[in-house]
Amino acid sequence: MRPPHLKRNDKVAFAAPARKIKQEEIAYSIKILESWGLEVVVDERLFRQCNQFGGNDEERIELFQDLLNNKEIKAIICVRGGYGITRIIDRVDFSGLLRNPKWICGYSDVTALLCHLFKMDIEGIHSTMPMLFERDKPESLESLRKILFGEDYSISSPGHSLNKYGVAEGKVVGGNLSILNTLIGTPSDLETSGSILFLEDIDEYLYNIDRMTVQLKRTGKLNNLSGLIVGHMTDMKDNTIPFGSTAFEILHNWTKEYNIPVAFGLPVGHEPENMAIPFGRIGRLKVCDKGASLSFIRNNQDPAQASV
Repeated sequence: MRPPHLKRNDKVAFAAPARKIKQEEIAYSIKILESWGLEVVVDERLFRQCNQFGGNDEERIELFQDLLNNKEIKAIICVRGGYGITRIIDRVDFSGLLRNPKWICGYSDVTALLCHLFKMDIEGIHSTMPMLFERDKPESLESLRKILFGEDYSISSPGHSLNKYGVAEGKVVGGNLSILNTLIGTPSDLETSGSILFLEDIDEYLYNIDRMTVQLKRTGKLNNLSGLIVGHMTDMKDNTIPFGSTAFEILHNWTKEYNIPVAFGLPVGHEPENMAIPFGRIGRLKVCDKGASLSFIRNNQDPAQASV
């Protein structure tokens, strides 16, 4: 189920289902969205605080539920990530969203929410978030705008020594590696069979990247992929005794047996170049000696042909 694309004067709202936010941290993003012709709804409850959270669990559920049920709101953009969504997701009533689908956007901890929507066959957007708009590159913001407004869109990256060439088609799903691991065995667990899986992470020890990749492999999440994308692995850490492999090398070592195209370094994740992905949409991944491209079906037609 794809929510209606936005048009000028549509209302979009900010939500803080995880960590807390300050008003001054979203001022720039409001200007950006208004320049797209959108009306930004900022509920005063957005700025609640309870330790590191944007309000206690009940308060965060209350605001998010109200935004889901508000038929005038056409998109909900999570202002930031940080731990907190899995604490509340099973207590949110998504039935109204099924009747009146709207875009839900974000990444990092929001991966849990996007995976939960995917289980309900609702397309979301893995994208940058308002707290980061001022830091991000213009093309990151533009990628979010294009998906929201239903414009043609593709992502590309230069060649990488670990890439595996080929062409794949499938639903594009994935997100933060740590979050995907925490979802295994829960109602939000991601079904990956036949999909193009994308992965990214930040501030993790290399041994833990290895452990989480092994977990994906042991639970069958890597067995029947159509393709694999490894995005930004940002600010990786190591122990006093080095692990001996980079994050890219770890993922390569555990997936090299699969006969699928693999693209390393596609600009998705915790860096200023964080290109948006329509989560759950059928995409086409092409990897060759010149680099990689990921294009999407916009209106149930053939994927846009992105040259590499």
